[in-house]
Amino acid sequence: MTLTGLDIFKKKWPQALLGAKVGLLVHPASVSKNLEHASSLFFESPKCELKVFFGPQHGIRGETQDNMIEWKGFHDLRTGLPVYSLYSKTRKPPAAMLKAVDVLAVDLQDVGARYYTFIWTMELCMQACSEMGKSVVILDRPNPLGGSVIEGPVLQPEFASFVGLRPIPIRHGMTVGEIALYLKETYYPSLDLHVINMKGWKRSQLFDETGLPWVLPSPNMPTLETAIVYPGMCLLEGTLLSEGRGTTRPFEIFGAPFIDPDKLAARLNEFKLPGVLFRPLYFQPTFQKHAGEVCGGAQIHLLDRSKYRSFKTGVAVLKAVNELYPRRPLWKSPPYEYETEKMPIDILAGTDRLRISIEKGDALDHMESWWRVGCAAFDKTVRKKYLIYE
Repeated sequence: MTLTGLDIFKKKWPQALLGAKVGLLVHPASVSKNLEHASSLFFESPKCELKVFFGPQHGIRGETQDNMIEWKGFHDLRTGLPVYSLYSKTRKPPAAMLKAVDVLAVDLQDVGARYYTFIWTMELCMQACSEMGKSVVILDRPNPLGGSVIEGPVLQPEFASFVGLRPIPIRHGMTVGEIALYLKETYYPSLDLHVINMKGWKRSQLFDETGLPWVLPSPNMPTLETAIVYPGMCLLEGTLLSEGRGTTRPFEIFGAPFIDPDKLAARLNEFKLPGVLFRPLYFQPTFQKHAGEVCGGAQIHLLDRSKYRSFKTGVAVLKAVNELYPRRPLWKSPPYEYETEKMPIDILAGTDRLRISIEKGDALDHMESWWRVGCAAFDKTVRKKYLIYE
């Protein structure tokens, strides 16, 4: 079984930080192998003195269901400690929030995609701690998608946003600890950073091969299968298509009221994408896009997840809809995730090249060829320097 940083933090807590006053950045999936939450383990630990909690998007308790819904801080009833929101007008903790602590401990379960905002909340905390001379401890966790495959465009700096602050690929193939090492060396060299490494995790392992329990890291990430399709299907957030929010299979189900399910599924299956088939269906979202309307669309059925390429599949969905319904508006207008000017699809992709290529009708394999070049360069010159696990 894999042991996370939380599972072994009592043994591996940095000697220099014994007795330190700690702020803890957590969410519902911040649990041990025995489903004990990090808040309880830190509150009871003699290694440090827990003073305050911080929470990312969707809340420290995961109660904000929909996307782009801010939440307010409160006092935790069980411990009496303050809980600060880092998904509100405040995303980078100001000095007042960090005043009572010596170190910020981060225990967040990522899902292996650049858009997932938890790694950027981590970075903004690193930035604040660097400026204030505070230490940061990352309790590392598995990348649910494994740590071997990378996909998608490397973000161009002019398209930086809260769904991608730094130039990494969309499916990055790194753990939060590895990303933190990259961020420190590249942007925050003076930061006192400590990573508590996992034990027993291999880069080839997907989450269900770790022996760890799956806990929803956010309300619309109910299963590992959701996480597997997410690096491609999250692109639909930048469109007028439903990405399945408001259904029981978000990101696996997608469509819109104007879509003929049989035509869409047939076109997608013509791409002969590895490891996947598409089934036509109708669905009715209960909230978000097209709430209460009957939508035509398709469902992704994974056949071989080792061959499946999530980002290419997501691009195929956009290409197919654009081909079948060229007169229908496809792209969503801003604002999106605190960006008020750039197109949501462009900040998700980290470039406008993908949108332009789809509009031009470029072949799917042609599009894949240019983002693979970027991935290879990133892997060789950046990523490999920060990998902790073999």
